[in-house]
Amino acid sequence: MNRSSTDLSWPSAQHSGGRVSMESPDAVSTLEQQLDAALAQHGRLPMIIVCVGTDRSTGDAFGPIVGSRLADHVKLAGVHVLGTLDEPVHAVNLQATLQRIDDWYPVKPFVIAIDACLGKFDHVGQIAVEMGPLRPGAGVKKVLPEFGDLCITGVVNVSGFMEYFVLQNTRLAIVMRMADIVADALTSSLMRWYDRHPAMKLGM
Repeated sequence: MNRSSTDLSWPSAQHSGGRVSMESPDAVSTLEQQLDAALAQHGRLPMIIVCVGTDRSTGDAFGPIVGSRLADHVKLAGVHVLGTLDEPVHAVNLQATLQRIDDWYPVKPFVIAIDACLGKFDHVGQIAVEMGPLRPGAGVKKVLPEFGDLCITGVVNVSGFMEYFVLQNTRLAIVMRMADIVADALTSSLMRWYDRHPAMKLGM
């Protein structure tokens, strides 16, 4: 789980990105536009999408659910998804996963990090896109390595008290709706970005 959105989890003026509520009827298209802008400016191949979380906690399953959806629908050479419901990336294996990425790729890949976070009551259900690294575990006071060039976070519940209990008791309906929005938007945005950069497919 990512940092709490009560402090640093929303994009600031110096970072490109934005946020959208899952309640918005235009949530998918708005998120697509934010991702289109970020990828057009910063995206490159190889690309790794790392979805952080565990299926043992409803709130923290946001990342693996997104990862499973992406793994089923994103079939692009040079784009790889890590962190699914079957093979989650979580606190125990995150360091080893990041080390494997370093070992696999002689050229530094572009990393998109996806995770759940806790935040203010009126931020629950919002999805943020931000250039810069993810700080996983900060919301539950865990010290884990920062990573990523672009992060997508979803506020699944309220922070500030008994965070582990709050994550365990997060409504699955909220997590599923947010995961659907992120998976649909990122899939469409990646397809468009990939088609517009044929040279990248050849490793140029």
